Amino acid sequence: MVAVNDVSFQVRRGAIFGLLGPNGSGKSTIIRMLCGVLQPSSGEAHVLRFDASTETEAIKRRIGYMSQRFSLYADLSVRENLEFYGRIYGLTPERLAERSRAVQELTGIGHRLDQLAGTLSGGWKQRLALACALIHEPDVVFLDEPTAGIDPVARRSLWDLLFQLSAQGVTLFVTTHYMDEAERCTSVGYIYSSRLIVCGEPDDLKRLPDVTPSGTRRFELDVSSPTAHLAELRKLDGVVDATLFGQTIHLLVRDELTETDLLARLEESADSATLRAIAPSLEDVFVTLTRAEEERSSAAANAPSPTRRVSEGVRSGDVNLSDQAGRSDSMASLDSGGGSEPMKRSPSLTLRVSEGERSPAASGPFWGLLAMLLKEFSHIRREPSTIFFMLVVPVLQTVIFGYAIQLDVERIPTVVYDLDGRRQARELLEAFQNTRTFTIVDRVFDDESFERSLTSGRAKIGVRVPPDYSDHLLSGRHAHVQVLIDGSDSTVATTALNSANLLGTALSSRITRGFAETLPAVPARNPAGHVALPIEIRPRLLYNPDLESSHFFVPGLVGIIMQLVTLFLTSFAIVREREVGTLEQLFVTPVGRVALLLGKMVPYAVIGSLEMLIVLTVMVFVFGVPIHGSLLLLFGLASLFLVCALSLGLLVSTLAKTQLQAMQFAFLFMLPSVLLSGFVFPREEMPLPLYWLSFAIPVTYFVEILRGIVLRGADLIDLLPQATGLATCSLLVLAISVARFRKQLA
Repeated sequence: MVAVNDVSFQVRRGAIFGLLGPNGSGKSTIIRMLCGVLQPSSGEAHVLRFDASTETEAIKRRIGYMSQRFSLYADLSVRENLEFYGRIYGLTPERLAERSRAVQELTGIGHRLDQLAGTLSGGWKQRLALACALIHEPDVVFLDEPTAGIDPVARRSLWDLLFQLSAQGVTLFVTTHYMDEAERCTSVGYIYSSRLIVCGEPDDLKRLPDVTPSGTRRFELDVSSPTAHLAELRKLDGVVDATLFGQTIHLLVRDELTETDLLARLEESADSATLRAIAPSLEDVFVTLTRAEEERSSAAANAPSPTRRVSEGVRSGDVNLSDQAGRSDSMASLDSGGGSEPMKRSPSLTLRVSEGERSPAASGPFWGLLAMLLKEFSHIRREPSTIFFMLVVPVLQTVIFGYAIQLDVERIPTVVYDLDGRRQARELLEAFQNTRTFTIVDRVFDDESFERSLTSGRAKIGVRVPPDYSDHLLSGRHAHVQVLIDGSDSTVATTALNSANLLGTALSSRITRGFAETLPAVPARNPAGHVALPIEIRPRLLYNPDLESSHFFVPGLVGIIMQLVTLFLTSFAIVREREVGTLEQLFVTPVGRVALLLGKMVPYAVIGSLEMLIVLTVMVFVFGVPIHGSLLLLFGLASLFLVCALSLGLLVSTLAKTQLQAMQFAFLFMLPSVLLSGFVFPREEMPLPLYWLSFAIPVTYFVEILRGIVLRGADLIDLLPQATGLATCSLLVLAISVARFRKQLA
């Protein structure tokens, strides 16, 4: 679908050019293309001698922009918004103070400097938006429906300000769908269904032949109950058109229908109805031309309609906001649908640019970085929920997960059905209890109660001691004990099975040693001369000798939580700006793309570093996990991971258009990070495709780095493969994110 087609116009210096049209006709699209935030699919446009496709940054330094909805920062004060936009345009502190006083005086906003912008009324919001658009003394100001949604008094005040600016030589480009505002413009264009139908000065447009065709006249009829007479008038012979206009009716009638005949056909006395000749209004102009356009479109759907030009000839398809005569005769076009004949130049437009009063012409990728950083820190300071989420929630998550995630299976509820009851059976049950793996929660005395304890889930383990257990042991025969294990939880079942087997082996070894002491020869004896097993394995646990689950999980939690917080906050911060329109407002400014990205990422990187320090402190002093390796190495590699996590947030912001989509994409990144990174489940035990997929997850490397430095005291040489993998992922994600992020609307 073509949003703008066959559009051509020129605007002179100091003019108030009004672009009118219904909603969806292409007005905002034209402004976005002229401001350089929307790339035209074909054609060209020039603003202040600069090509709107290739010299966008040069244009942005010399224009002001006021979007159709309030797109400043609601959580910043009036003063902070003014200072931010002044810094974005490179104003020195002295010049910023001077310009701030000037726009405050112009807009009357000075007594509200400390008020949050979001609490202003509609009229004052528009004044603030205009002040921010003028802070850098632009040569052209684009105002996209600036009076939409504000009261009539505020509309009048805003137009008074626009007239003052026009008198000072500022060129104003205003879009609106209010006809009374169109009457105030020095020249107007009317766009309908993506095409510019007519363009010229209001008085010239009213004299167009198609507006009041030859052989017709326009009248205003003042009659009681005009709505009751409207349908009747439209049916009269000689009445071409009848339209309500306030409390009167505007008529277009043929010359053969005299005023006397018209009044005579009304069911009104001459005293109660008056008729007077009038000139057409702009509303009459646009209604007439719109209907004609609709008729032509229905008659020839594919035939282009030429734009009507008044007072100057401009070839179709051109848009030019030029500031100097004598440029090349090639015109810029928004859509290559017009002819190729040369256009007639409008009068010379020379802008007054005083040295030392304009922000520097040169800019670069870091232009506006300081302004972005100060603004972002102001946002964070004004958002207690963000500070809570970044600093308190990670601590809560560390404590909850650190205590909740336990691989140590102990105190498994056990039911006992002892059919023997003698000393040997009691010693067996005490041995079960002393392992700490089993906890006897019930003793039953019949088969039904024994089975019911297991099927109900009250017990996970059932121990049945046969009645002849002691007899078999005393007589030297083989004795057996039945242990029933609930296998619905594989982790609990595996632990119970291993513990039961080890317990049986230990008890058997003790009994066997007692018997072997009486023998003249045995397979082996220990240094004390006692019977011993021939081979003794002496395992030694390193790094986590007590096998505490928290020592394994908490270091990994640092990486997971850092990614979670930075990913969500970065993506949400950018997507939220896109939703409320402030990102589009930033795109119109000369802020460098790198500065915009760094301004968004650096504050969260700083807080992310503080967050990691807090979580590590909790790890050491709450869970007693000492850091055996180098803190410098840990923070160095953590900084690299922060860049990667922030880049992931930036990537999400380029994929998502709404905060809901951002949340969905963020979870799409987070779930594999938790499940496949080795944080919970050993990667080596995963199916081969998932194992190889885990190498594409950045947090996989950082979890290994954290556990290596914290638990094993590993150095950079030990962690070189993980550090290389993390650096590769970071560079790749950052490159993709930066490549996708554009200072333009999609």
